[in-house]
Amino acid sequence: METANGRERDREPGRVTDRAAQVAAQATAVADAWSAPGAPPSWWLTAALLRGIATDEVLLGIAADLPPDRQPALLLSAAVRRLADERAGDLARYFPVPGGAQPARDDGFGPALAAFARAERAELARLCAGHRYQMTEVARCLDVLPVLAAIAADDPRPLALVDLGTGAGLGLRPDRYAYRYRLPGGRELRCGHGPLELSCEVRGAAPPIPAQPPAIAARVGVDVEPHDLADPATRAWLAACVPPEAGAVQRFAAATELALAEPAPIVRGDVVDALAGAVATLPLEALVCLVDTYVHVFLGPERLAAFDAELVRLGRDVEWISIDPLVPLGPGARATVQGLDVPDHWIAENREGGVFGVVGRVSVRDGERRGRVLGRAHPSAAWLEWLPR
Repeated sequence: METANGRERDREPGRVTDRAAQVAAQATAVADAWSAPGAPPSWWLTAALLRGIATDEVLLGIAADLPPDRQPALLLSAAVRRLADERAGDLARYFPVPGGAQPARDDGFGPALAAFARAERAELARLCAGHRYQMTEVARCLDVLPVLAAIAADDPRPLALVDLGTGAGLGLRPDRYAYRYRLPGGRELRCGHGPLELSCEVRGAAPPIPAQPPAIAARVGVDVEPHDLADPATRAWLAACVPPEAGAVQRFAAATELALAEPAPIVRGDVVDALAGAVATLPLEALVCLVDTYVHVFLGPERLAAFDAELVRLGRDVEWISIDPLVPLGPGARATVQGLDVPDHWIAENREGGVFGVVGRVSVRDGERRGRVLGRAHPSAAWLEWLPR
């Protein structure tokens, strides 16, 4: 049978029910991560939208009809936001705009979302069929920076950055942002200067934050579908994929302006298949630093193994920085994408309190691989927990 998006799917009732249950579990896990105890109040809308997808019959039906590898709950959340902006109706007033405050929470969001889903069911399905979810959260550079700093402290070679799954390339400029890390007791660690300041709360040990970000000698992005920020439709879709939180919305707008002013090369291709070609463009004297933030979590076990094998086949010294949730994504997750050990209580907390990004570093020297987990972080970098060395 043909669905609303023109794709045939198995309508066997048990299969459909299982698919819907998986989507609901994933949506709830992500909602829990953004609105965990102690989260800023401004994150209420992100969680409410995902919980609406998990519980509303119409929204869940649309999401369950999408291929699992396209992250149905997240994809539908972006489609809802994009269409709400276009329609400019009751639902649109809940979503923040660049430079504005977070709209207040009230009891009207749930009914407005349900009514919108029923009125726009076909158009939401069409939007999901024609797009992929691509969240570009530039604040995740807060999680990457201390790992880059540790690498620079260990190795004197210039650093060459490869941003994997770069999308619009906002993560290609970690050396162009300013950083502020808020430590317990009111202390702060500051780093760098730039047109955008990124800030987070630090839990656990103090991360290694230098006075200035490590210099990036060369940079290149890799993405299966690079996005042209100069195209208004593309920019609008990417903005819809950003969590509907005032700070995240403003960060995206500021980082977009910088990317348009300072373009960097992006290679079109799969992060496994295009890796060698992208690395070949970098200076031989540079240490290759591969960065993925919430990219490898979307690769299946076979592709993760292929990527790991490719690290050695490159024939160069390589650092791989990963900020990825435990896999498989959702309450059943137990492993890191890098195959590194994590504290046992993290697995339980991931199941009970929602996903978080595991900060991992894998080093390849002369074909030998070693790595360790350095910390974990909020999905949009509201906090960073650094492990003592």
